[in-house]
Amino acid sequence: MEDALSLEVQARDPEGSNSARRLRRLEDRVPGVLYGAGREPASFSLESRVLVKAMESEAFFSQIIELVMGARRQRVVLRDVQRHPATDRVIHIDFLRIQEDQVMHMAVPIHFLNEDRCQGVKVDGGIIARNLIEVEVACLPKDLPQYIECDLGELRVGHSVHLSDLELPERVRAVALMHGSEHDTSVVSVQPPRGGLEQETDEAVDDDQVDVEGAADSPDEQ
Repeated sequence: MEDALSLEVQARDPEGSNSARRLRRLEDRVPGVLYGAGREPASFSLESRVLVKAMESEAFFSQIIELVMGARRQRVVLRDVQRHPATDRVIHIDFLRIQEDQVMHMAVPIHFLNEDRCQGVKVDGGIIARNLIEVEVACLPKDLPQYIECDLGELRVGHSVHLSDLELPERVRAVALMHGSEHDTSVVSVQPPRGGLEQETDEAVDDDQVDVEGAADSPDEQ
């Protein structure tokens, strides 16, 4: 796990929707709520431009964030982002406090390696089909990985990488597999090239026609 991202926020009074709209409109700040860890929720706000910059990082959505509120520093994870339906601007954000001694569930992004060297594409002419782009994992906060790697270099047409094939760090488990092997979902596969099956079928039909015509012309049947 890399060093946590840091966000400076200001405490605010939970005065309702009018206060939140005033923050967004006049001060260009985003209201938010911090909750969890058996403590009372705390309302805060942060600068919109700071939030937009932080959200450019992939780690913002899957890693531990350090929330700085005055003299207090709290380790949190993102739990919810609300956006304006027309402008897509963030209008509210929620963070969850973490407890260092308790297992947490977090969606971690998958980094696909060696796509340009994939044998199923380079040799077989296949097409990479991603079924998952992140994995929900269970672990202690100190063990949370930044991402999970999936190497596609040796993957051939018709083959897949499943959750159970991923190499997870020690003490990190895939949540889906904790519910049984029937949840061993395909992460990525290499599909046959478009038109490949149809072409093979057409060739098979042509071969059958040749065999039939050949049989009709055979002197043994005349």
